[in-house]
Amino acid sequence: MSNFANQLVVAEREELARCIRTLLARPLLTERSDPAAFDLVRRRRDPLIHWFDYHCGWTLVVEPRLGYARLLKVRADADATRPARRTRSGRAPFDRRRYVLLCVTAAELLSVPVTTIGLLADRVVQAAAADEALPAFDTAQRAQRVAFVDVLRLLESYGALQTVDGTTDSFADSAEAKVLYRVDATVLMRLLAAPCGPSRLAVPAAGIPGGFEALLTGLVRERRYGPAATEATDVPDATEASGTWEDPEGPDDPETGAPEAHASPVQRNLWLRHSVLRRLFDNPVLHRDDLTEAQLGYLTSPTGRQILRRAAEQAGFVLEERAEGFLLVDPDAIATDSKFPDDASHAKVAALLLLDTLTGSPAGCTPEQLAAEAESLLGRFPRWGKAYRTEDGAAALASDAVQVLAEFGLVRSEGGRVVPRPAAARYRVTGATLKEEPPV
Repeated sequence: MSNFANQLVVAEREELARCIRTLLARPLLTERSDPAAFDLVRRRRDPLIHWFDYHCGWTLVVEPRLGYARLLKVRADADATRPARRTRSGRAPFDRRRYVLLCVTAAELLSVPVTTIGLLADRVVQAAAADEALPAFDTAQRAQRVAFVDVLRLLESYGALQTVDGTTDSFADSAEAKVLYRVDATVLMRLLAAPCGPSRLAVPAAGIPGGFEALLTGLVRERRYGPAATEATDVPDATEASGTWEDPEGPDDPETGAPEAHASPVQRNLWLRHSVLRRLFDNPVLHRDDLTEAQLGYLTSPTGRQILRRAAEQAGFVLEERAEGFLLVDPDAIATDSKFPDDASHAKVAALLLLDTLTGSPAGCTPEQLAAEAESLLGRFPRWGKAYRTEDGAAALASDAVQVLAEFGLVRSEGGRVVPRPAAARYRVTGATLKEEPPV
């Protein structure tokens, strides 16, 4: 009996670890998209809610009857490495037009349980026309219909929209296309993860451009880490002369989001635990020089180190502690939304090959030097990287490769140079061979 009980405990731990990593990679999980994973999250709901709240300060909402689980991940710093992407081939990131359409479309969908693509487009046209801060939406232009399709397909992938009849793509070819949707308003309302809703800040349109950074700070401020000087709803109107807006609560640390001195020791300790573990579980690598003195002191303290190791073990990660920083390795790649090294794209292949050049130059390389190396790569492999064989193709390849390395925390820009970070020393190219590309 005791052996059977031990097996159950081991199975529960493994399931909990799998659920944690699944939700880290897919913060919005629906029963329709992955029934097996959702059922596992549903069964381990209580320990999952406790784990995320204690270690990261993130709220996990699991709605078994509605068929979704939403992990509300909050970051103090803006992260542009994971933009919304088009679901079509190429996976291009959303531009400004698509983000605006996404917000307006989601707002219009909240009031209708069922709609057609034509009726929805008309509502978006009217909403854009009624707000002077929004650009006009014209369904007569194919480019705007394509952008609208990208937005709808993204909402479909989230489970907020379900196609009942027709295909969304058909609207790109004709504004007369007939598509019927069922709307899941509960999922729509969970898409925004900001602790403070934008409407609570009551910022006039004229004040947004000049006070955008302060606005973002207001959206992600969490009152659990300390009392605010004033309520967010007391935000004054922007002045017509300056057209700017300032946060009346007084800024937290602009780099880290650390609470001000008026926070209690308990609140500051809570912030230290959450801020450090959030970054570690959400980023590929955490370098010590990215941390404040207080955060580093917490991580190196006996209590902080014990909490870190226990959290990594419970989530099924292998923790690597180095003199330069910390790294969590997922042996099963469940929590991994993007891999490196990886030959899935030319940019990732070039990133690995250029990394040898960068690690050999501790002072870093200029963009021109990396472009020359990329040009050399294209010369060594004449049948590879066809998309970059243009006049400025080598520079574009080098730029895309550097972006990949920066997203994985392997390089950073300093004084106009690309400088390798300590984690870059993990990689070394032993050889490169040409893999035949499929015919276009």
